[in-house]
Amino acid sequence: MAGQEAKVDPMYQFTIEPLMGSDGWEIAGFNIAFTNSALWMAITTILLAVFVAGGMKRELVPGRWQMAVETFTGFIDDMLEANVGKAGRKYVPYIFSLFMFILFANLLGLLPVGVLGLHPFTFTSHFTVTGVLAIISFSIVLIVGFAKHGFHFFSLFVPHGTPLPMIPIIFPIELISFLVRPFSLALRLFVAMMAGHVLLKVLSSFVIDGTNAGAGFGLLVGLPSFILMIGISALEILVAGIQAYVFALLTSLYINDAENLH
Repeated sequence: MAGQEAKVDPMYQFTIEPLMGSDGWEIAGFNIAFTNSALWMAITTILLAVFVAGGMKRELVPGRWQMAVETFTGFIDDMLEANVGKAGRKYVPYIFSLFMFILFANLLGLLPVGVLGLHPFTFTSHFTVTGVLAIISFSIVLIVGFAKHGFHFFSLFVPHGTPLPMIPIIFPIELISFLVRPFSLALRLFVAMMAGHVLLKVLSSFVIDGTNAGAGFGLLVGLPSFILMIGISALEILVAGIQAYVFALLTSLYINDAENLH
C-alpha cells in the first residue's frame, strides 16, 4: 500500500533457516538441516577451490588468474616469514586457505543481488562460525607447541626474567590471557561483520521511509542516507579484506609462540 511505513528488521538478515522448507534430520537428538549458512559456506568453498585450481597451471608466462593466486600466496608467505621465520613456510597452505576463505565469505555477503533466489548470507557474522575457525587455529598452536616443546611449552606463560616470587601471580594471568585468545579472535571478526551489515540495513530503512514519506522528506533524509550507504558499502569491502588479514595475522603470531618458544 502506498505510503505504508517500511518495516525493516536489521537482525533478520542473520537468521539461519533450513532450505526448501526442510526440517532436517534428527541425529542423536540434534536437528541436522542444510541451511542458508551451510549453502553459502559451500559456495565459498567451491569458489575458493576454483580460484586456486585456476592458478595452478604453472605457465611460463603467467596469466592474470595465475598471477592473482601467486600474489596472494606470496603475500601469505611473506607474512609468515616475517612473523614466524623460515619455519612458517609449512603453514602457508593453512593460513592461505584461512585468509581466502574468510575474504571470499565476507565479500560474498556484500553482494547486492541474490543467487538463484537466495539472498547473500554473511556466515562470518555468526560467532559459531568464527568461533570454530578460531578453535581450529588455536588447536594447531597447542598441537605444535606441545609436540615441539613438550611440557616446556608452559614456559610461554612465564616471561623471561620474571622474579621467582612473581611466578605464581604472572603464570595464571598469562595462562588466562592465552586461553582468551580464541574468543577474542572470533569475536573481532564476528562483531566487525555484524555491525557493518546492521548499519547498512538501518540506513536502508531510512531510505525507504524517506521515499515513502514524499519528495521533500526523501531529499532531506532518504538521499543522504542512500549516499551514506554507498560510502559504507565501499568501506565494508575494505573491512572484509582487513578482517581476513587480521585473522590470518593473529593466527600467524600465535603460531610463532608455539614455533619459537624461548
